[in-house]
Amino acid sequence: MTGAGTDHTKPRLEGGPAIILVRPQLAVNIGMCARAMANFGLSDLRLVSPREGWPRTGARRKGAYAAAAGAVHLLEKARVYETTEAAVADLNFVFATTARERGQFKPVLGPAEAMAQSFLGVSAGEKHGIIFGPERTGLDNDDIALADAILTFPVNPAYASLNLAQAVLLCGYEWMKATGRDAPPFDVGERSPPAQREMTLAFFEFLEDKLDAAGFFRPKSKRPVMQRNLRNMFHRMQLTQQDVRTLWGAMVRLVEGPRAETPKRKPANPPHSRKAKAEGAEPSPARGEGRAAPSSGSDE
Repeated sequence: MTGAGTDHTKPRLEGGPAIILVRPQLAVNIGMCARAMANFGLSDLRLVSPREGWPRTGARRKGAYAAAAGAVHLLEKARVYETTEAAVADLNFVFATTARERGQFKPVLGPAEAMAQSFLGVSAGEKHGIIFGPERTGLDNDDIALADAILTFPVNPAYASLNLAQAVLLCGYEWMKATGRDAPPFDVGERSPPAQREMTLAFFEFLEDKLDAAGFFRPKSKRPVMQRNLRNMFHRMQLTQQDVRTLWGAMVRLVEGPRAETPKRKPANPPHSRKAKAEGAEPSPARGEGRAAPSSGSDE
């Protein structure tokens, strides 16, 4: 199953730090981590002693692949290790994610700073990785001891527990920003040009004239203030030419009421009559002419 934003015609982004899941418990979470990685162009998934092994089979495999929402290529090429030491052996720099102070004297970075640092290292040819702990307990101290720095998230201190895939997603997002690919992938397209002041003033005069006729400016002494408030409200909207035309048309309809429907005129000569006349054939008889009356069943 693929997600609504999946487009296989576009090239995949690949690279970035390795995502290392230490003793992950749920196949669905592994699938969701793969999806988060694919969202932001991370392509190196490593699993350390996943519970019940990997690759999964049966319902667990199906659940992981469904949760990946099209990022199954990451699941299929995921590398499995027996120990965390083996999973990080080829890396030059490792971040360990944790929400708790562990008494280990290491640099502590937020995701934005960590991924900016990682981008510089990866761009220079280094291999970086981020290790994430089991869903229930997080990383233990021995795992954290293997890291060069601690990566933690600025979350509610009273509820600092993140879902595994959420933590991967946050790192992936900051990685994408660090690479300079954080511009929105699309915009609303070209807008109508900004309205000229002459156009907006003409609309204001029309609107105020109709509001005055409806008794809106009461008491009269407050009319100047109310006019300024109305005009300032529209100025804050930064109206386009199309905006002014739409507002003006809407006001006209409110004042004048619905347009009168113009009845549709039937053509003087139906197309089949014109064709018959051109071919010199007589038009077909009118309904009821030249036809035998239906039998009534009597012999009169």
